[in-house]
Amino acid sequence: MLSAKLLLAGMLLVATPPRVTLTAPTHTPKLNTRWYYTVRATQDGKPAAGRLTAQIVDPIGGSHPVQFGTSTKNITNWAFTGRFRDFILWPASSRGIPLRLRVIVRVEAAKRTLTYAVTPRR
Repeated sequence: MLSAKLLLAGMLLVATPPRVTLTAPTHTPKLNTRWYYTVRATQDGKPAAGRLTAQIVDPIGGSHPVQFGTSTKNITNWAFTGRFRDFILWPASSRGIPLRLRVIVRVEAAKRTLTYAVTPRR
């Protein structure tokens, strides 16, 4: 009887895993134009506090940090709650190259990695 109560109490303390989404308007952004993307994190239907790292992955597997807006600050272990929105300016040198935006989100002990395929165009 006691073990059943402990088991039930333990099940109530376990939080549901976070839901993380990455959205953007297109997979073929224009060069030198602000291309906005949004990352959302929720847990139990409510905005979740987490940490975000954003990277560009090139075709040969190299990863490069994404900078916040037009600043020189890298989006690495960036604190946010619920929603993070930013933009990327794709340089002319990226034209026609298949790239991936990789977003790593940590909410409590859970880690989610999302990718979004991008091929910049003129």
